[in-house]
Amino acid sequence: MGISPILRAQATYPFVRLNQAAAERRERGLEVLDFGMGDPREPTDPRIMRALRDGVRRRMGYPAAAGLPELREAIASWAGRRFGVALDPDRQVIPTLGSKEAIFSFAQVVLDVAGGRDTVVVTEPGYPVPGRGAEFAGARVVELPLLEAGGFLPDVDAVPAETWRRTALVWVNYPNNPTGATAPLAFYARLADLARAYGFVLACDEAYSELWFEEPPVSALQLADWSNVVSFNTLSKRSSMTGYRSGFVAGDPELVAALRQFRPNVGTAPQEFVQRASVVAWGDEEHVEQARAAYARKRALFLELFRRVGLRDAGGPSTMYLWVAVPHGETSQEFATTLLAHGVLVAPGSFLGPSGEGYVRFALVPTEDECARAVEILDDVFA
Repeated sequence: MGISPILRAQATYPFVRLNQAAAERRERGLEVLDFGMGDPREPTDPRIMRALRDGVRRRMGYPAAAGLPELREAIASWAGRRFGVALDPDRQVIPTLGSKEAIFSFAQVVLDVAGGRDTVVVTEPGYPVPGRGAEFAGARVVELPLLEAGGFLPDVDAVPAETWRRTALVWVNYPNNPTGATAPLAFYARLADLARAYGFVLACDEAYSELWFEEPPVSALQLADWSNVVSFNTLSKRSSMTGYRSGFVAGDPELVAALRQFRPNVGTAPQEFVQRASVVAWGDEEHVEQARAAYARKRALFLELFRRVGLRDAGGPSTMYLWVAVPHGETSQEFATTLLAHGVLVAPGSFLGPSGEGYVRFALVPTEDECARAVEILDDVFA
């Protein structure tokens, strides 16, 4: 049977392995507090849910790939309030079915293997979807390590010019999953200059832009020149709407126009009722502030625990994740296995890339009561 060799070569998606480990423990009737996967469990705001219900009609046609004008306008207005930028909703914004599908398929829009643009650059440890999407599109994937010594920013100046000449697409993700690090605007400016000099596209996954605990992170949309640059964002984390699948791509109008041409082929526009709920979500900040405060309380519980028991939080000041250095002499998988034996599931850093070895990731998605229970368990583990 003809199965794609790319698919055959894929390792099990890391979070599938985490879910399997948790399920095996639950089948034995044992407690599992799941900090493995970043699927928010904060309640979706009732106003958003009401807009979703009100958006359902007896007859719903196919949604247009370009999205509802009202949604594009809501996204542009939000970006204006949040980042102080003026997006043209008709030329510089396109709604997406969350960000995952758009990230996965984007390499198909910009790769030119026959023309010598056969390379996609990603960072690791990190979200595996940009690299996997590139592989399925036929790209050569180059991984840049994110190291604590470098503030979890890739060393773009160490990349050979020959690699840049072959590069069609560079992916960065800030605030960063899994490290929580943020990037300064100067970092985006440097990469954008390289993108224009060598002719590649800079794609910025900014899914965690609204989960921060010190000061609001910057966006690539704040660059003075958006040529060769696009930003991907989503309501999944900002508004606890993972199941709604609603996001957007914004930036360079030529790239947005290419997406408008490409996306009808794959049929991944959000349903109209989801788009109408999304208009409400992008227009409101109160529910975001409430969610951010809840994450801050959960984060504080764990940071105090780590201080008491001698674990080191190595990560940055954003996202729903804590990036924790494992005790000396243990691997990330060994340490995660120890915690799971006591009912606390975390992600080994090595699951997220070679440079993730030496760390584990806590996704602060359980309830505050569950977080307090996990802290109680871990206090006993490290006593």
